Amino acid sequence: MKELIEKLPYGPDFLFVDEILSVDENTIVGSYTYRADALFYRDHFPERPITPGVILIETMAQIGLVCFGFYLEKDRKEELPAFAFTSSNVEFFKIVLPGDKVTVHSEKIFFRLGKLKCRVELKNIADETIAKGEMSGMIIKISKTNQ
Repeated sequence: MKELIEKLPYGPDFLFVDEILSVDENTIVGSYTYRADALFYRDHFPERPITPGVILIETMAQIGLVCFGFYLEKDRKEELPAFAFTSSNVEFFKIVLPGDKVTVHSEKIFFRLGKLKCRVELKNIADETIAKGEMSGMIIKISKTNQ
């Protein structure tokens, strides 16, 4: 399952996937530990840093949509195209601190015509829900003229 992570187009400071724990045609589970030295903690918030909600959503999307989409497209003969985030409806319930480990659980609602929609939940190590909702994204082809 490391091959899914290796396909992600992110640099080390924007990669929010440490491990894919399980994946099949209907679900994916992965984890990430937020590095205490991540740049966004310096200013969010200086006296008591917490992980920004947008970073939590990005973690959910990288595991619950992008890795999942790459897995679902594993039989493609050509090189995998890019995956574009299209929408989310996420509610937050708890904060995430520097050094916290989270697990993303994603369940496919549908995958058709290159669009993936999932129920995604972010949990802490105590198995408490941090955030949950629906997210979707789509497979896109990037030609050299688009770059």
